[in-house]
Amino acid sequence: MTDEPYRWLEAVANRREYIRDQLKDATPIFAVSRPEGILLMGVGIGQSKVFEIYDRLALAALGHSVDIERLRQTAIEAAHLEGFTRDPADVTARRLLNFSLCPALKNSFEQVFAAPFLVELVLAELGGDRQSDVLARVSYDGSVRYLTGPVAVAHPSSKSESAAIEWLLGQLTEDLGLREVVARLILAWRALTTGKSFIGPTVEPSIDWSIPEPGLELALLDRRSSSRARYRSLNPHDLA
Repeated sequence: MTDEPYRWLEAVANRREYIRDQLKDATPIFAVSRPEGILLMGVGIGQSKVFEIYDRLALAALGHSVDIERLRQTAIEAAHLEGFTRDPADVTARRLLNFSLCPALKNSFEQVFAAPFLVELVLAELGGDRQSDVLARVSYDGSVRYLTGPVAVAHPSSKSESAAIEWLLGQLTEDLGLREVVARLILAWRALTTGKSFIGPTVEPSIDWSIPEPGLELALLDRRSSSRARYRSLNPHDLA
């Protein structure tokens, strides 16, 4: 009986290795806090990666489509129940993560005889200004990091993820419009999916949509909107 804890730890380590192996080919997702609001981008042919959750909340995810959909439904149900029983203003990213998403992920990860969630997530909450925006990076094991900067990236490789964030922080200046922001996100997407380093020109003169366009998803939590629901999907070709 004394070796049971060690067997459990070994099983968890094997489980972590299995999940990372399953996610290694998943394409990255992005969220950026801007003066206009929070921009989210994902690329997934035949699979949605960017979702509305509640009035000021949105989710971007990579991984297995069934697991993403299960977590999306969990988040939506928890948010609407919170808004109905308490107040819409009480539906925040922190409450949603602390009482719904993170416990579900943690329980799934630690139940070593059941299938885990094969996902990586970014949860975004729009504030009244950029300083009030919340970007949370959530892992398959239920751990969460609240990011202090305006850029969130989810990628199977933590090293590549950090490199992409560092590069984007240097590229996404205040004077850029959404079209220029998307152009830089696509460059980062290409670098991450091809394994290239983040070195070279800031951005090509014109945006080449040829790789991601079939499955490019863009959404904005719009800070300028007067409606309660701030989420709107964007057509990349209509960006000014």
